[in-house]
Amino acid sequence: MTTQTLDYAELFVDGGWIRPAGTERITVTNPADGTAVGSAPLAGPTDVDHAVAAARRAFDDPDGWSSWTAEARAEALDRLADCLEKRADEMAVRVSRQNGVPLSTTMGAEGQFPVLVLRYYAELIRDLPVEVEQPARLGGTTVVRHDPIGVVAAIAPWNAPQALTSFKYAPALAAGCCVVIKPSPETVLDAALFAEAVAEAGLPPGVVNVLPGGRETGAYLVEHHGIDKVAFTGSTAAGRAVAQTCGRLLRPLTLELGGKSAAVFLDDVDLTAPGLAERLFAATLVNAGQVCYLGTRILAPRSRLDEIVEFVADMARTLILGDPLDPATQMGPLVSAAQRDRVESVIAHGVAEGGRIVAGGARPTGLAHGAYLQPTVFTGLPASSPVVREEIFGPVLTVLPHEGDDDAVRLANDSEYGLGGSVWTADAERGLQVARRVRTGTFGVNRYQVDPAAPFGGVKASGLGRELGPDGLRSYQSVKAIYR
Repeated sequence: MTTQTLDYAELFVDGGWIRPAGTERITVTNPADGTAVGSAPLAGPTDVDHAVAAARRAFDDPDGWSSWTAEARAEALDRLADCLEKRADEMAVRVSRQNGVPLSTTMGAEGQFPVLVLRYYAELIRDLPVEVEQPARLGGTTVVRHDPIGVVAAIAPWNAPQALTSFKYAPALAAGCCVVIKPSPETVLDAALFAEAVAEAGLPPGVVNVLPGGRETGAYLVEHHGIDKVAFTGSTAAGRAVAQTCGRLLRPLTLELGGKSAAVFLDDVDLTAPGLAERLFAATLVNAGQVCYLGTRILAPRSRLDEIVEFVADMARTLILGDPLDPATQMGPLVSAAQRDRVESVIAHGVAEGGRIVAGGARPTGLAHGAYLQPTVFTGLPASSPVVREEIFGPVLTVLPHEGDDDAVRLANDSEYGLGGSVWTADAERGLQVARRVRTGTFGVNRYQVDPAAPFGGVKASGLGRELGPDGLRSYQSVKAIYR
């Protein structure tokens, strides 16, 4: 595995490398031990201007990317998928070293999932017509045409940088759009590897542009006059700011924001079912709880509350914490010491409110040099507690009792968020009935696993629009009706 420090002197623009206009740099720190793992130039307004101009040229050129046939674009997406697949192991290592997510997670999510997304969209556009002709109700015919929307600003977070970026660039490129990608400053080294893959795949200059930058760079990009659509994943607070800008500019946008999802246990759940603890971990605590769709509100039937609390607590206690690059590690550090400190303050608030910690609640021994925190399970908190209601983005679960299926649905819906969720039951049909009643964008029955071919997104404060699936492609297309 690669462990060297990675320093880049250029920005990743035009499918190649350019010197930045400024001299500021982004330094990336490994949260597992606090050491610097690399750096990259910080893109400023002039660099954004350069990248957007390159994307506009590539899109507006009569022979440019937007004019390519679906088959030609699909072949290019497949080439990019091949180039990323060759780099999958290195990509996983780079992500793990930057954000602390264990290799056991990044090998799939960051190394392989973007490849799957690209290949899905390559296959989809081969079969999906750009134009459909239909009879007009008042005589004649109408041609309904789906054109690429234009130049897209794609802004991704640090917690799953390659996976969440692929949610944006893959359908955008498939539709015929050009993209300007701004990765999070915490994860720019994997973005450089992605830029290398773009160059090797032979995509025309300007079709994909990558700009390492911070909040100011993102804000300038969102407001840039050359952008036709914004796709953003991040916090609800930041999403509201993006939405305000796009609303003022009447600019289309997709927002995938925060969550505080419910994991609903029904009274017939079999706690001895094979793999249940592993599947529950993936739905509630993966990536140290730093995933927006996780079901961090456990709702358990009062009649079985004690045994479910113990099951959840045992799942949390037995997780293996350690070096993200150790294949045996199940949970690494939080992304930074500052993030750990913030989560610790939330835990302290829960204790002050009278909550009882049944697992975790402290820093683990033997891991003093990293931003580690034990996975923590609370009981005894009221449903009105901020610990129960607000997104924590850390390894903290709360367990609340419910009085039956109807009450569980009520509690699950009693949230300003609506992104994920799950139900755990011995009766899959009963679980499906619960799933249909919870107001959320995605939901799992006895598991939670994002599907590239299905829409992903949230309702309420969890976002606007959908990524992935055919809906994700349509969000990067402008619909035109031609009457004849």
